[in-house]
Amino acid sequence: MSIAENLAEVRGRIADAARRAGRDVNEVTLVAVSKTFPAERVREAYAAGQSDFGENKVQEGLQKQSEVADIPLRWHLIGHVQSNKAKKAATGYTAIHSVDSLELMRRLDEAAAARTDRLDVLVQVDFAGEATKFGAPPEEAVRLVDAALAARALALKGLMLLPPWSEDPERTRPWFARLRAFRDRLVENGAPASALAQLSMGMSHDYEAAIEEGATIVRVGTAIFGRRPRPQDS
Repeated sequence: MSIAENLAEVRGRIADAARRAGRDVNEVTLVAVSKTFPAERVREAYAAGQSDFGENKVQEGLQKQSEVADIPLRWHLIGHVQSNKAKKAATGYTAIHSVDSLELMRRLDEAAAARTDRLDVLVQVDFAGEATKFGAPPEEAVRLVDAALAARALALKGLMLLPPWSEDPERTRPWFARLRAFRDRLVENGAPASALAQLSMGMSHDYEAAIEEGATIVRVGTAIFGRRPRPQDS
């Protein structure tokens, strides 16, 4: 299937999941994760109506942006950001989903002061404490939300989750429900609902379950672009 056909299928499944949950499909943003794929694939997806793209690595994403600078796209940084990459990240992306430390938040705020608009950020929450995953534990995430609300050049938009991997969406569903409940508690405790409206959760294998549990942003790569190319041996 072509990228256009894959996108049509994913959008249809997003609409079905939203319908099952009694939600408006327009509440859900599809981010096409283009990491490791060349700029030509981004152009194909854009031609099929896709305008939000996600990258894992700061520099790879910036290089790709330069190759498609002639088309209007929104770029989401969804991978871990080292503090020393904060300046490049803050000036090159529409939104950063993976803010997981106070130091990174501080550096992004300083760097984003050079923008003409505020940088959208989401706080990445880690409930499972996996050694191989990034994200802030819940107690730290509360402090990050407060820091983002106090920032001068950042606009807090919500929370992001990368749950423990499972091929079975029913095993990741409880993690999605947990993030939604965590967000709701933050709002009950005084955080502005508008600053936590976005829940970035769900990928190619489980985005439908995520939408049923309240996701407003789903990050889908393989289901759109196919299997990622493996790096060639040098």
